[in-house]
Amino acid sequence: MAATGLAAMARPAFAQGDLLPSWNDGPTKRAILDFIARTTQAGGRDWVPVPERIACFDNDGTLWTEQPVYFQIAFAFDRVKALAPRHPEWRTQEPFRSILADDRATLATLGEKGFLEVMAATHTGLTTEAFGKAVLDWLATARHPRFNRPYTDLVYQPMLELLALLRAHQFKTYIVSGGGIEFMRPWTERVYGIPPEQVVGSSGVTRYELRPDGTPVLVKDPKVMFIDDGPGKAVGINQFIGRRPVFAFGNSDGDQQMLEWTAAGSGARFMGLVHHTDGVREYAYDRPSLVGQLDKAWNEALRRGWTIVDMKNDWKVIYPFELK
Repeated sequence: MAATGLAAMARPAFAQGDLLPSWNDGPTKRAILDFIARTTQAGGRDWVPVPERIACFDNDGTLWTEQPVYFQIAFAFDRVKALAPRHPEWRTQEPFRSILADDRATLATLGEKGFLEVMAATHTGLTTEAFGKAVLDWLATARHPRFNRPYTDLVYQPMLELLALLRAHQFKTYIVSGGGIEFMRPWTERVYGIPPEQVVGSSGVTRYELRPDGTPVLVKDPKVMFIDDGPGKAVGINQFIGRRPVFAFGNSDGDQQMLEWTAAGSGARFMGLVHHTDGVREYAYDRPSLVGQLDKAWNEALRRGWTIVDMKNDWKVIYPFELK
């Protein structure tokens, strides 16, 4: 994969003295460094024991780009096109007709029900191993429509540095995302340094099946089991991690409850939002956006004094390829 070794790109900075070299100096960077210093200083008032150093990050729009559509949806759309010869009925059946015709106006109105229908049609019946391979094959060949680069090239260099810095201070880093858990797990360790067992996401029902040759497999069914978005993020953290985070980062209203859940704990807490303000190097959007809307969570962050990253002004570079 083009992203091989991306997580390692953050590490050399530590030896150079700047712990977050892709972040501009200012209140945002100071708030992050101050929190890490206070919570890891033994004997300090805000010291956090190592087992409690849990840091949770949203993925789409927080660790990598999410525009013009969530990347898992782009994957599902490409799956529709690849499977279309086996399904001639899709030429007239929505939402498949709009995908095959690249009817973006209709696609923009699909909503959650339509997208779930697409994912069910393109994911159902695959074993978890086959699905993981399909994801990796797609990531190796698909290109982002604007940047013409592999999707895994569009991870945020400043966040790679932050993940590495937290782990260097014995924080355990988790992804808590509304994206599909089976979509993320095949590549998050290679790209972010976050192993699959530390990925919490939305999931569908899988069933155990013993094949005629005696091989046991897990097969994906069309039913949704858990939606890890909005209030579901707090539920997922409790259910799958079992500890309340002391550090959490998101970028949209779907992350609001995760940040509230983090803030409600005792002791030092860090809550952060990435505000997409750079339409030249990435995308600029917030309240009216259909993808990654930041409205209510932004209001709450302002009211409660959470840290808001201004992408245009706080990040020297956005993507790792800018460093080459």
